[in-house]
Amino acid sequence: MNAQQAIASGKVWLGIEFGSTRIKAVLIGPDHQPIASGSHVWQDQLLDGVWTYSLDAIHAGLRDCYRDLKQQVKDQYGETLKTLSGFGVSAMMHGYLAFDAQMNQLVPFRTWRNTITGAAAAEMTELLQFNIPQRWSAAHLHQAVLNGEDHLRKLAFITTLAGYVHWLLSGEKVLGVGDAAGMFPIDSTRCDWDYAMIDKYQTLIAGRGYPWTVREILPRVLCAGESAGCLTADGARFLDPDGDLQPGAVMCPPEGDAGTGMVATNSVAPRTGNVSAGTSVFAMIVLEKALSELHTEIDMVTTPSGMPVAMVHCNTCTSDLNAWVKLFAQTLQLFGSDVSMDEIYTKLFRAALEGDPDCGGLTAFNYYSGEPVTGTDEGVPMFTRRPDLPMTLPNFMRMQLMSALATLAIGMKTLTEKEKVAIDSVLGHGGLFKTPEVGQRILSAAIRCPVTVMETAGEGGAWGIALLAAYATEKAENESLQDYLNRCVFAGAKSVTLQADESEIDGFDAYLARFEKLIPAEKACASACYGG
Repeated sequence: MNAQQAIASGKVWLGIEFGSTRIKAVLIGPDHQPIASGSHVWQDQLLDGVWTYSLDAIHAGLRDCYRDLKQQVKDQYGETLKTLSGFGVSAMMHGYLAFDAQMNQLVPFRTWRNTITGAAAAEMTELLQFNIPQRWSAAHLHQAVLNGEDHLRKLAFITTLAGYVHWLLSGEKVLGVGDAAGMFPIDSTRCDWDYAMIDKYQTLIAGRGYPWTVREILPRVLCAGESAGCLTADGARFLDPDGDLQPGAVMCPPEGDAGTGMVATNSVAPRTGNVSAGTSVFAMIVLEKALSELHTEIDMVTTPSGMPVAMVHCNTCTSDLNAWVKLFAQTLQLFGSDVSMDEIYTKLFRAALEGDPDCGGLTAFNYYSGEPVTGTDEGVPMFTRRPDLPMTLPNFMRMQLMSALATLAIGMKTLTEKEKVAIDSVLGHGGLFKTPEVGQRILSAAIRCPVTVMETAGEGGAWGIALLAAYATEKAENESLQDYLNRCVFAGAKSVTLQADESEIDGFDAYLARFEKLIPAEKACASACYGG
């Protein structure tokens, strides 16, 4: 069955993912490969000190993204998209979307980007002895409690962005376990909320007189492969006002971008993981068992099947590197050189491989904001060097790449050295790996592990949620997500695996030792810059 036949017969699956700057739709056929895509560019807003997206922006972006996909299908295959076998929605995780019993929004959407829940996150972490980061829905809810916000008297339901869009299209108040793990703690043995922790929190707020319990206001948790309802007639008309799209597509549980990233990189089995390196950087390592103790620099989430996952999240990765590359591009323009940005990035990245393994004494902090892993509340980019050592372009570029991964490496040391977590393989994806070998080799040195980059990794989370939609309808009886992906999706996937050599590992260790010694200087610099 070719793509045109698949579209005409409805043997296609759709995934839509809401990223922070782009909404992307991917349509896949029976071979699980993308056959069409659509997108919509959007941007969050700072409203009364809160980073948010309005419901109108969510609705308009969803429709425009689908409209773009539908047009691409028409242009490429001469077919009007009418029927889907399956459909899935994913989005950036965490945050706070609060509704009353009639699903009227009570306060503007508080996204993961906000850092306004410090007191609540600290109190809940201490209460539960489980790391509750500021961006989690639990922290946002408790901060509203601490603030005494009036909307809590009317509260009936809270969810994530993916959960809201899924409700909009299916009428179901459910959430995939991976996305749910960014709201409240999950019990991986049951693939459901950790009700002991929820009840402990309920006891804390019991005397405040709210007409709800935490159990009542949370979505129902589902694991990958379970049906999460169907695209309703109202949902189909909302998504496609032209009326061509038919209802009835099976909807998989809505997931978060971390979970879809695991699926898109085939990193859902224990002792595997993936590192997403772009504007931010995070590592997701699938564990064989829960961690032995609380580590506030480690987030505990799950795979879409409910397996425990340790997440090391860093707010900044390539932003400062990009700023320096743009500066070099401006220098070239000053001399009349017309070189594409792609070529500039490629040449500079390749130059990094010619640098000294420890960057020749150069050190940089890429911090555009605070980093919980290193205990910095605010950040400013900072570059230091010893005047008795020469500064070369290869060393400078190698330093930029090492700086982008240094904070991640510190967090990973907690897993590998303190918790003795075993890692067999890591998949790299994101902009840092666009130039072959370079970012891959430096990441391998940073985490002391082979790093694989697959051709398909660039398809991203929209492809990942489309795969989850296919799994929900096409899996064999009792077939695990891991087995399904290995059998149907990645059996013939092309990939490249690299392992840093000992000199590169030793060089990164030397760089990281300098980096860690300079953390107090970074804190002092940030304090001075921001008037602290």
